[in-house]
Amino acid sequence: MSAEDVQALGHDMTVSADAVVTIVGFARTLRAAGVAASPDRVQRLVQALQALDPRRREHVYWAGRLTLCGCLEDLERYDRAFDAYFAGQAPHRRPRPQQTPGHVPVSLDVSAADRPAAGQQDNDDALSLASAASTAERLRHRDFAALSRSERDEISRLLARLRLPGELRRTRRFRPAHRGSIDQGATVRELLRAGGEPARLRHRAIRRRPRRVVLLVDVSGSMSLYAGALLRFAHATARRAVGPTEVFTIGTRLTWVTRELSHRDPDAAMAAVSGSVPDFSGGTRLGGLLKEFLDRWGQRGMARGAVAAILSDGWERGDARLLAEQMARLSRLAHRVVWSNPRKARPGYAPLAAGMAAALPYVDDFVEGHSLAALEHLAAVVAGAAGTKGDSGA
Repeated sequence: MSAEDVQALGHDMTVSADAVVTIVGFARTLRAAGVAASPDRVQRLVQALQALDPRRREHVYWAGRLTLCGCLEDLERYDRAFDAYFAGQAPHRRPRPQQTPGHVPVSLDVSAADRPAAGQQDNDDALSLASAASTAERLRHRDFAALSRSERDEISRLLARLRLPGELRRTRRFRPAHRGSIDQGATVRELLRAGGEPARLRHRAIRRRPRRVVLLVDVSGSMSLYAGALLRFAHATARRAVGPTEVFTIGTRLTWVTRELSHRDPDAAMAAVSGSVPDFSGGTRLGGLLKEFLDRWGQRGMARGAVAAILSDGWERGDARLLAEQMARLSRLAHRVVWSNPRKARPGYAPLAAGMAAALPYVDDFVEGHSLAALEHLAAVVAGAAGTKGDSGA
């Protein structure tokens, strides 16, 4: 949502401009978590908060839960996103009753046990809510290379909540459907069950499945300030991905780390990766390692029809012509090739490094990778929800 949209939402409303910015940032987080928090729903939330107190945490929680969630599955995602965005400051929630599919009983009514004490508690809630939201939104756009230790810890916690929906592909199989082409076999079986009497026509539709995602994470010396955050992004997406996801590290060696990243705990996963990857902060052989990946894994099917994402600054110590040849091979095998470069966000950046310049003609989507917001966008691009095809320049 643009600055003009934010300004329009706050026009002629009692909700302050700062509160509107916070709400818009929260909606962006929800969309990254898989909740369809569309602009019209955000507008309804702003309108609801006119009748409430946007400084009260429980008012924001229940109003957002009512206006931004559209199905039963959204509720859990909303709770997790609220906890992440407002730094775990979600109000006490009542036990969720047993629900029938399609019925989402949410309410703005808050019991007395849920309400904080009047006076100072209200002020504390307002201050903590605004502070937490402001901190989370500020950190979303900070360059990983400029973060302090405490900020890195907070970013790690936010990265753990990222999700990779996965781009869908058509299969050769069908599924039952309410409309579409006639399923002749199912229709005939229905007629036989009815003893030859007229029966309902059965329909079918193409079954769709998520494409495989392959992440190649550069852990060389030139990427040392970003490698930790990128590996945590790979862990979160591999753990929470809808479809199959494979992760490799590239530096002076190619290392398959999908098994190490299968640990539920992010810190345990990072420790496992650290113990299995011997070339942290070393040199870079992008062309040779990409050839090794394609010869050993990619050509046999791992890259075929997949979305391949390379997370690297493009520095190449080897022959750039070899990298160009292997990128051409990868582009022929993969459905799409995405390149995320943390240095792309720097003012005046141009892809002049030999490796980056050699690879770029074979890249479908060239995106940034320096911040949490950039990685959220990367996840959307990999999932096919947002593309930057043609954005191959500076």
